[in-house]
Amino acid sequence: MTDWNQTSQETKRVLAPHEPPPLEVVNAQGNSEFFLICEHAGNRIPESLGDMGLSEEDRHRHIAWDIGARAVALELSKMLDAPLYMQRYSRLVCDCNRRPDVPSFTPEKSEATIVPANQNLSATDREARAKEIFWPFHNAVTEALDARDAAGRATRLVTVHSFTPVFHGEKRPWEIGVLFNRDRDFAPRIYEWLTTNTDRVIGSNEPYAVGDDSDYAIPVHGEKRGIPCVEFEIRNDLIADPANAGRWAGYLRDAVTGV
Repeated sequence: MTDWNQTSQETKRVLAPHEPPPLEVVNAQGNSEFFLICEHAGNRIPESLGDMGLSEEDRHRHIAWDIGARAVALELSKMLDAPLYMQRYSRLVCDCNRRPDVPSFTPEKSEATIVPANQNLSATDREARAKEIFWPFHNAVTEALDARDAAGRATRLVTVHSFTPVFHGEKRPWEIGVLFNRDRDFAPRIYEWLTTNTDRVIGSNEPYAVGDDSDYAIPVHGEKRGIPCVEFEIRNDLIADPANAGRWAGYLRDAVTGV
């Protein structure tokens, strides 16, 4: 049996020098008031962690990334002429939409799947993943938003995610979820717009709700700055085929511009 904890201690670095950074930026100079984030855009695993003890099938399941979210975010960025900040590495390595101090940051179990490489991680292991993946990504977002503030640019924050059609055996009827917490203006109006102007099944804080322990981007980059913010969740069976990304991005574009 692989001693993942010992391997991590010996290698010390999580990412090899030749591996790509966690941040992928598209349309950095976009003129839109909208600023897009996709924290679970990729399922890449650092070479130092091998396959994390998971099958190839598991590494391509929703437990590893938000299936279809990257394609939708890219289309939405084009439609809005908006900057898009995406994160390449699997959320099983570290979840970039969680605070580093919560257990789900490096989940030992995702849905019903045990993640061998995350069992009994030391604080050093968790800190290394945060240092090399989480913080470079979020620090770049912070710097970009600070620059917009300094330039007097209005900003509306939009994050793009996806969710599974079935969770623990229960079917989820929603096609798009509009998620929010403290911002009770921008996101609720988006929910109302989608409900009124489309025939899609829209959820308000379904299948999840934004919280300080369960989310990072909206509470930190949106709510703490006092800027309008919304998290979208799209059911991943609807966007697993990249050919469908434009259609669903179109719903999001029409909603955020319609309010």
